[in-house]
Amino acid sequence: MTRVRTILIAPDSFKGSLSAREVAEAMERGVRDVVPDYVVIKHPISDGGEGLVDILTPALDGTVIATEVSGPLPGQRVTARWGLSGDESTAIIEMAEAAGLPLVRQEQRDPKITTTYGVGELICAALDKGVSSLIIGIGGSATNDGGAGMAEALGVQFFDDSGKPLARGGASLVRLQAIDVSAKDRRIDQVEVIVASDVQNPLCGELGASAVYGPQKGATVDDVRTLDAALIQYAEVIQSSLGIDVLSLPGSGAAGGLGAGLVAFCGAKLRRGIDVVLHVTKFEDDLRRADLVITGEGKIDEQVRFGKALAGVIERARRALVPVVAVVGSVEGKPESFVGDEFLDDLESLVDANTTREEAIRRASSLIAERTKRLMRRSLTRIGSRVHP
Repeated sequence: MTRVRTILIAPDSFKGSLSAREVAEAMERGVRDVVPDYVVIKHPISDGGEGLVDILTPALDGTVIATEVSGPLPGQRVTARWGLSGDESTAIIEMAEAAGLPLVRQEQRDPKITTTYGVGELICAALDKGVSSLIIGIGGSATNDGGAGMAEALGVQFFDDSGKPLARGGASLVRLQAIDVSAKDRRIDQVEVIVASDVQNPLCGELGASAVYGPQKGATVDDVRTLDAALIQYAEVIQSSLGIDVLSLPGSGAAGGLGAGLVAFCGAKLRRGIDVVLHVTKFEDDLRRADLVITGEGKIDEQVRFGKALAGVIERARRALVPVVAVVGSVEGKPESFVGDEFLDDLESLVDANTTREEAIRRASSLIAERTKRLMRRSLTRIGSRVHP
């Protein structure tokens, strides 16, 4: 009797177009058109940014909760979604729900004044539920305040040289002289805090939060200088007040320095986002059943090899000796450079000689199904020759 083959579909979202779950559904349609009798396992993923709550909450038999908190702009209120595991021991938070770039209109973007205060309010809401662990995804921020706003919501106070409390926002940190943690919510010290991020940038400098990500949040050249100086001052005062070095910590520049703030004030551990997601969702269990893995995301470039979601899936598929192919929105560079023994077995892009980026975004679902169908046809020989353990 011939064993029925199994296809594992594990894409990230196509940002600005489809969620990871929607991408997985489109890929399944493409698979079914070629091999309707194969088993298909859908396992959407996230690198710690968009979609983290929707992916991890079901994996933990949890529920999604909506809480009104401060938005990234002064005076702004937003409704933020976060997850609570079925046993109420773990909370899943996406910082972008409270302080994400999509919450700020293009003409209002200004990382000198945006704040992570709402992220701290979400943490407090989770603490009120009595959780013992927090998983916080920190992609897609509109902020550059080093997580000071988050810490303020937890009771930490920041003062200038005259003893006055600082205004919220990244620029004010240039005047920071003292940090008072005496009123900090001590419940956070009893909770394990895991930060899921795909960013390894340091807090400051040419590769730091302000220089690399500030411009997309609305920072001018002068703003970048101001914000970088502010985060240097912030790191120095954290070092002198708390004895914690966040300046040289890889990943501390994630989400405008929120990575640094979570380490300094919440005792957080910074982890590669895709590793956190694949562990919690038990990806390895699905992988053991697979004859082929289909993954994908909005764009593939050389950075994909350094902590991106695709890299995590590909690494595990390679170790398990399972063929792995991908459908992506676009390719930056030569497509053949991503196909080979140590990376992908095959690759399809929505954007090609006949499809513009705009059309790819507009027709993403149907194009993903069509490109997946192409991959499946080319992969049949590879799947058929695979010896399953």
